[in-house]
Amino acid sequence: MKNMVRTIGNAFVFTLLCASALAADVTVEPGAQTLVRAIENARDGDRLLLRPGVYGGGITLTKSISIEGDGQAHVIGDEIGSVLRVDAPHVTVSGLKLTGSGSDHQTIDSGVQLTKKATNAVVRNNLLEGNLYGVDIHGAKDAVVEGNTIIGRQDRLMNRRGNGVYVWNAPGARVDNNTVRFGRDGIFVNSSRENRFRNNRFEDLRFAVHYMYADDSEVSGNVSIGNHLGYAIMFTSRVRITGNTSIGDRDHGIMLNYANDAILEGNVVKNGGKKCLFMYNANKNIMRNNHFEGCPIGIHFTAGSERNEIVGNAFIGNRTQVKFVGSKNHVWSGNYWSDHSAYDVNGDGIADQAFRPNDTMDHILWTQPSARMLLGSPAVQLIKWAQREFPALLPGGVMDDRPRMTPVVQSESNIELEVHIR
Repeated sequence: MKNMVRTIGNAFVFTLLCASALAADVTVEPGAQTLVRAIENARDGDRLLLRPGVYGGGITLTKSISIEGDGQAHVIGDEIGSVLRVDAPHVTVSGLKLTGSGSDHQTIDSGVQLTKKATNAVVRNNLLEGNLYGVDIHGAKDAVVEGNTIIGRQDRLMNRRGNGVYVWNAPGARVDNNTVRFGRDGIFVNSSRENRFRNNRFEDLRFAVHYMYADDSEVSGNVSIGNHLGYAIMFTSRVRITGNTSIGDRDHGIMLNYANDAILEGNVVKNGGKKCLFMYNANKNIMRNNHFEGCPIGIHFTAGSERNEIVGNAFIGNRTQVKFVGSKNHVWSGNYWSDHSAYDVNGDGIADQAFRPNDTMDHILWTQPSARMLLGSPAVQLIKWAQREFPALLPGGVMDDRPRMTPVVQSESNIELEVHIR
């Protein structure tokens, strides 16, 4: 049996060596049909090196080849289907400008479309502009999309545009170091797992990263600027969301909606239009050392969210630090609150008094907004004074039992990013 296994292994290695020896670099000149003919004549392992110029697209790749353009080859589709459709394993598409996809959401017309057969595909350092979708990873395992610039459509309503990168049922997909602007969502992942999205930059989109049913994945080091929502994690478990930045996103910086067992660590959300962090029925998550600043609401924490560990975060200059409507008590620990006036007599960095960000009047105002006109009245001030002097009168809600006197210092990369944006 061992000899048989050894023989099969040797035969496999021999086959790979033969294929490598037969592979060739083929120079392709510009033209409407030159790329099609070069692909037809190519063998597995060949590299097609495209000279500067314009090439016809609308092509399906069924061979394991590389197409490389050195940044000056422009492949133009005929506005039907995808510009390049990859239907073979171990294909590399790099250094191309890809334009001219179709406009059909049913067929997910894209600059580059990776089918289920496109395992280990690499889409690297391309410019994909004006396509309905940038890159569609449709069932391709272990695909890599990195270093691309994806500029989406602007000629239709945002919800009718396509996504920069669409990941569907593609375990092991990596989307790293891309720049995505315009279109619908920067990255939309659905029904997938074990994906990694790192160090991407998103602008002028609906959602920067949109998760649906995508467990055991990572979102780290990304930057979202001026989108409707930064990072939307929905119906998903065990996602690590670390070191991301959201600046000026119009609705929420981060949203956890039916997201469980996630880790949020070292993220920065600043100057959001509504909420830095929104949690809806999100359970057993760990949120530590995040920075939430300058939002109308620092964190909107719904009553359906339970057993979350919220520690070491900084809530700075938010108009309302915490919005929580419910009667249950939630104890957080070791967070910094910019509006907590307290002393630290023993100098251990922990305030001598616990902090409750909300009181009875906050609950009334959230449920009855018209009561806001009474804020300056003597009756309201009397209620607030009574709650401060007699804490037993306070309703159930959020309490930090060990509030920090100073915030956790953010990384230098986040500080440099803010300076660059300004």
